Amino acid sequence: MKNIKDILPTRTPMREQEPKVRARNFQEVPLGFSPEEARREAARCLGCIKPMCVTGCPVNVDIPAFIALVDQGEFAAAARKVKTTNALPAVCGRVCPQESQCEAKCILRHKMEPVAVGRLERFVADFERENDLVEIPEKASPKGKSVAVVGAGPAGLTVAGDLILAGYDVTIFEAFHKAGGVLMYGIPEFRLPKAIVEKEAAYLEKLGVKFELNQVIGRSITIQELLTEKGFSAVFIGVGAGLPSFMKIPGTDLGGVYSANEYLTRSNLMKAYLFPQYDTPIVLGKNVAVVGGGNVAMDAARTALRLGADTVTIVYRRSKTELPARAEEVHHAEEEGIQFKLLTNPTALHGDENGMVTRMTCLRMELGEPDASGRRSPVEIPGSEFEMPADLVIFAVGTGANPILTQSAEMQLNKWGYIIADEKGRTTLPGVWAGGDIVTGAATVIEAMGAGRAAAKDICKFLEAGAEGLRGQ
Repeated sequence: MKNIKDILPTRTPMREQEPKVRARNFQEVPLGFSPEEARREAARCLGCIKPMCVTGCPVNVDIPAFIALVDQGEFAAAARKVKTTNALPAVCGRVCPQESQCEAKCILRHKMEPVAVGRLERFVADFERENDLVEIPEKASPKGKSVAVVGAGPAGLTVAGDLILAGYDVTIFEAFHKAGGVLMYGIPEFRLPKAIVEKEAAYLEKLGVKFELNQVIGRSITIQELLTEKGFSAVFIGVGAGLPSFMKIPGTDLGGVYSANEYLTRSNLMKAYLFPQYDTPIVLGKNVAVVGGGNVAMDAARTALRLGADTVTIVYRRSKTELPARAEEVHHAEEEGIQFKLLTNPTALHGDENGMVTRMTCLRMELGEPDASGRRSPVEIPGSEFEMPADLVIFAVGTGANPILTQSAEMQLNKWGYIIADEKGRTTLPGVWAGGDIVTGAATVIEAMGAGRAAAKDICKFLEAGAEGLRGQ
């Protein structure tokens, strides 16, 4: 273990596009580390005997081991070390909230800046891919059993990768025409280039995973039919939580009013940002209001700016301290010129004679006394109403469980419509597991992957022992 006195106190900066330039293009904002920068940052890792950073990672990546390999210049080996527990390092290195997970546990944080784990993870994954050093690992001998995975998002891709290496046949059923789930439809190109997601899916195909796209399970075929008529030995459900939500205020039926789900899906998956190469229709507002304060709100706001808006305003009913978005995303949005109307809550939308939204009525808010959990709820300030122009309004106020699949399957749901599953991912329907947002509600990519890894491990036990062997465990 290194002496903390020998460690540089600040992390190695990552180069980025200039704010004024990137605000009008969809190219990735951070430019990544060079090999020299990566080694400089890796040298800051203490190599703790009891690495707390690993406990902060939902998939328990051996962080000190892979960073030690970076320090030695063994970049491809470092990538392979990460991939023993994390199937999507290039993705996680870009979009995971490391600051509240692995980096939050870094011992350096008590005296200086923590090691930039996410940036190093991104670097090694990119180095391996860009230099054609990706290796196909050895698979276990075929087990003669097949597993259906419903949903090609982070949880589903993780389950598929683990099970195919364990010797099982795996088929992923995906409702969209591209694999990736929220990685494809939800996260913009400037945060996660889609070519990277496509490479990850292609890697699974090389391993032998089969993809059935444009398959809406619950409509085209039911979960029960996968287990009976199609002969799958087990099913994993990882369909996310993509049901749009709106505030219950007048005017949400006007033209130019989107859920963030639809807005981002049109731009990202359906390539509206590449018009006229792709002819996906999307409203192009000049004065855009985005309601919400999470990462999805930041993504929608920054997308609207890149699609030509004059002004984009985040409208959030709490203060900046309570913004749920990652600090990095808020910082990038502010740099690019996104405006913030905090302690503000919409009460109505208004339109013109053509039924298109033109303005929004809002109320000023203040934070009340803390509740039992310490959270301060916003309280309306009487007589503080005001109007703001808005010819495009995007609601990023959360999502719900889509009932198409869950209502067709005979499994227990909670009061919000999410699937009830235990810590191993087992649902109340024998032979069926679930994980990710469809169980927890909206969470992070790496948390969904952690749930997928736990489910894959239990599915292996189930298939090895047989249904009777695990009954009651």
